[in-house]
Order: sequence, then C-alpha cells, then structure tokens
Amino acid sequence: MTAQPPLRGGLLNGLTALLVLGAGAALAQTAPSPEEPQPEIRAQLSPTRSTVLSAEIPGKIGDLSVREGERFAEGQPLVTLDCTMHKARLDKALALQQGARKTHQVQGRLAKLGSNSTLEFETSAAELAAAEAEVAMMRTVVSRCAIAAPFPGRVVELKVKRHQYVGEGSELLEILDDRELQVELVVPSRWLTWLKPGSAFTLALDETGKDYPAKVDRLAARIDPVSQTVKLFGSVTGSFPELMSGMSGNARFDIPAHGG
Repeated sequence: MTAQPPLRGGLLNGLTALLVLGAGAALAQTAPSPEEPQPEIRAQLSPTRSTVLSAEIPGKIGDLSVREGERFAEGQPLVTLDCTMHKARLDKALALQQGARKTHQVQGRLAKLGSNSTLEFETSAAELAAAEAEVAMMRTVVSRCAIAAPFPGRVVELKVKRHQYVGEGSELLEILDDRELQVELVVPSRWLTWLKPGSAFTLALDETGKDYPAKVDRLAARIDPVSQTVKLFGSVTGSFPELMSGMSGNARFDIPAHGG
C-alpha cells in the first residue's frame, strides 16, 4: 500500500513530460523558420501601351510598310489603303465648292444692286456651305487612307495582307510600345497593411534566368472579395534591353514580421 503513491506520481510526471514534448514539437512544426524563403508570386511583363489598329474606311490594302517584329516611329505610316476612288470624290467636291463659291459671289454683287431676291442670295450661301462641308468630309476620308503609328513601338501581329480588301472597322495590325514595360501580379489583400506604392521587390524571370530590381507603382481600385487578392502594377528599376513583353517569373517580397 505504501508503494502505490510514488507509482502514480511517476506516471503523472511521465504523461506531463510527454504532453510538453508533444506541444513543443507541434509549435516547432507550425512556427516559421527565420531562414524560410519569402513567398513568391507569379508575375508577368506587359506593355504600358498597346492597341489594335483598324480600318476607318473600306478599301483595298495598297501597302504594308512594316513586318511582324519590326520597329516603327511615332507618326510613321504603317498601312496604306488604295485611295483612288476617295481622291476622285474629293476632286469632285472641290469642283462643286468652286462653282458654289462663284455663284454666291455673283449673288452677292446682284444683292448690292438690288437685282435679285434675298432668297436667291441666301440659297447660294447655303449651297456654298454644303459644298464646303462636303470638301471637309472628303478630306477627312482621304486622310484615313493612311494609318499612322500613334506611338513608337513594334509590330506584334499583322492581321491583313497586301491587296486584301477590308471593310470599315476591320483589324489591320496589333502593335505595342516595348520601351516601358510594367509588371503585373496578384497578391493577398492582407498584404495591404504594409505593401504600398514604392515598395521594392525582386523579379526573377524564367526566360532570362536573372533577377531584376523592381518596385510597386500602383494598386488596383478594388479587392476581389472571393479570393481576397488585389492586383498591383510595378516596374523594373533600371534599363535592361533583353526584357520583352510576355516574359514571366516570380516576384519575391521581403515581408515584414507579422505582415504575411
């Protein structure tokens, strides 16, 4: 009877020690190691300016001055339509404008002499205004026969061929400005407690196998409530000619303590 209390005490002490060791092991498994690598977020490079140029008037492709992948300057004609018919219509409008102007001048002189009615004078003025409007419209049409580059850049894709007939609104070519590329990525919305415009991060690109310094430029206007993420846009710090639109990789952030 005197040996039972020490046995019970030994069992209790052993169980307590096992519980303490088990809790310590669990904490060791869940607590992040200070040497654990920071999370990596997939990111990609995209152009700040890109567009698809379309035909504003119908016509046959007369000339394509660029090929896919080639560079061009701002204002350089990229696609030219056969404008023979539109120029002929402009010439006709100019001739009608000249006739209407002469008629109006004659009516003005007759009006001063009292040899015509006010209606005749006002009618000639209206016909002249209509002829001038027709000329302005045809000049606009002719000016759209040549599609010029709105910014300097490169041709991504040609969607038409020389001598092909295109309708109004037909897509002609896709272009982009590759001088300024932005970094696009989606991060957890809880990072907004520390992530701000100007925050630095490292961009590791798959295509080049190199790391590039980058910074956050701006955040999206809203958070996705389902995934609890937010889109952000950044830029690579410095000039690296090898970078191209579409390259992708991992963005590494130095997350502060209790910030992840």
